[in-house]
Amino acid sequence: MTKTTPSIIIADDHPLLLKGLSDFLIEKGFNLLGSGKDGREAYNLIIQNEPDIAILDIQMPYMSGLEIAQKCKTIDIETKIVLITLHKEKELYQKAQELNIFGYILKEFALEEIENCIKTVTEGVPFFSEKIKELIGVVLFEDSDLNTLTPSEKKILKLIAQDKTNKEIASQLFISYRTVEKHRSNIITKLNIEPKTNSLLIWAKEHHKKLL
Repeated sequence: MTKTTPSIIIADDHPLLLKGLSDFLIEKGFNLLGSGKDGREAYNLIIQNEPDIAILDIQMPYMSGLEIAQKCKTIDIETKIVLITLHKEKELYQKAQELNIFGYILKEFALEEIENCIKTVTEGVPFFSEKIKELIGVVLFEDSDLNTLTPSEKKILKLIAQDKTNKEIASQLFISYRTVEKHRSNIITKLNIEPKTNSLLIWAKEHHKKLL
C-alpha cells in the first residue's frame, strides 16, 4: 500500500451491493476505512475518519447522499463525495454538480468505472460518467469550443481550474476584479455553460487537461 493510496469509506443500503463494492475495493488494494448501511452511518464515518473519498448511494435511509454532501460542504469537510445511483434524472445530476460532488456514476456501470473514478478524483478532477451524460442528454464539450476563447480567457480558465478566486486572478494578472468578472461571463457564454453557482469551476476542473 503506498502513501498516495486514498482513504475511502463506502455506504449503500443494499447489503449485496455494499459487499460487492467492498470486496472489489479491497481486492484492488484500496485503503477502505469502513462501510455504512445508511446515510447516518455514512455521515458518522466521514466525521470520524475524514477520508479522502466517500462513495455513497444517492438514496439511503436517514440521509441521502446529496444531504450528506450538503452537510459536509457546510462544515468544510474536505472529503470528496462520489455518488452511485440508479437514478438518471437530469435534476439530480445538476444538483450533484452544484454541491461540488466529485463523482457521479450509475450502479449498473459502477464496477467498470469505479477504479477510473477514484484515480481521477484522487488527482483533484471530478469524474462524471460519460454514460450518465449520454443518458440524460447533456451536451458534451467539443474541443473546437476552446478555440472561441481569447488568450486572456484561456489564461483565466486555467487559473479557475486551480481554484483561484476572482481576487487572486486579478492580482496575478494585474487586471481589475471587474475585468475578471467580465471575462468569466464571456467564457460561460462562449462555452454554453449554465450560469449556475460553481458551474464554471466544475467545467474547468472536468476539462483541465485540455487547458494545458
